Amino acid sequence: MLCQSTQFMNKNIEIYSVNTVVVGSGAAGFNAVDRIHSFGQKDVVLVTEGMNMGTSRNTGSDKQTYYKLTLAGDKKDSIYDMAKTLFDGGSMDGDVSLVEAALSPKCFYRLVDIGVPFPHNKYGEYIGYKTDHDPGQRATSVGPLTSKIMTEKLEEQVVSRRIKIFDGYQVIGILTNQEKNSVTGLLTLNLHHLHEEEKRYTLFNCRNIVYATGGPAAIYQDSVYPESQTGASGIAYEAGVKGKNVTESQFGIASIKFRWNLSGTYQQVLPRYISTNQDGSDEKEFLDEYFSNTGKMLDAIFLKGYQWPFDPRKVENEGSSLIDLLVYHEKTVKEGGSIWIL
Repeated sequence: MLCQSTQFMNKNIEIYSVNTVVVGSGAAGFNAVDRIHSFGQKDVVLVTEGMNMGTSRNTGSDKQTYYKLTLAGDKKDSIYDMAKTLFDGGSMDGDVSLVEAALSPKCFYRLVDIGVPFPHNKYGEYIGYKTDHDPGQRATSVGPLTSKIMTEKLEEQVVSRRIKIFDGYQVIGILTNQEKNSVTGLLTLNLHHLHEEEKRYTLFNCRNIVYATGGPAAIYQDSVYPESQTGASGIAYEAGVKGKNVTESQFGIASIKFRWNLSGTYQQVLPRYISTNQDGSDEKEFLDEYFSNTGKMLDAIFLKGYQWPFDPRKVENEGSSLIDLLVYHEKTVKEGGSIWIL
């Protein structure tokens, strides 16, 4: 890595010249820079707006899931079957699905090797369970903060390799050639020196960019993304990137106070759904009036635990996703006030 400075519009701008820049300090960014370095490209750095701002470091759920090929038990699985499940989600090309399925065991065991304590039985089988829309038992978890633990272990690997991390540098532009078919670098704000014109901007001159910045969290009015998640996808689109294999967003009931999806064990203790006025008065359980009987209602609530994402196919016949529509109707259409799940 070469560091120099240049004059641009009467301002001194710091420039770092490097082969590859990885943007983002979540699990994906740390894993990318670690693997690139291990494969022999030592001229690589990581650039991040904030080391502790990544979604994977700041999110959780009652049983946060890691997804991979089945690695235990007698249930048959194959790379093709997993690829088909990923492809059927509707947001991933078949070739990408196949590569992700094929490499999932290798990536999983890499995490195991660096200390992520995924559960296994006494024979060494890494056991799994069934999760949203999955016909198999490919899911595993180390608890509510699985991705946080992954991120911390991957960060330890990057630090141990002494890979340079630029912490506090916010990407504000991806630089390309005139045809927008090749990247030439990144323009960032140095958040440590925002009020000093001579130090406010930093350029990264590079041949390759790995853009591991996560999804567009800030586009949602109500979201379980941590408040620090502003999203950076738009900068890539401005630079000419085509939107393809874009991560699908899941919609469903969630708490925005402690910002977790309302799934798993929360639903399987069969909570009460209550609506009130803004001042907490006129408390009532509102699901009863929409279901044909109490048994059907409790079935839907229980199933909502592992069918958390809204799915229109699960609305008919008093299915679990009917609950999402009823909560929306009670809270927004009727302008009822507050919804409580107790």
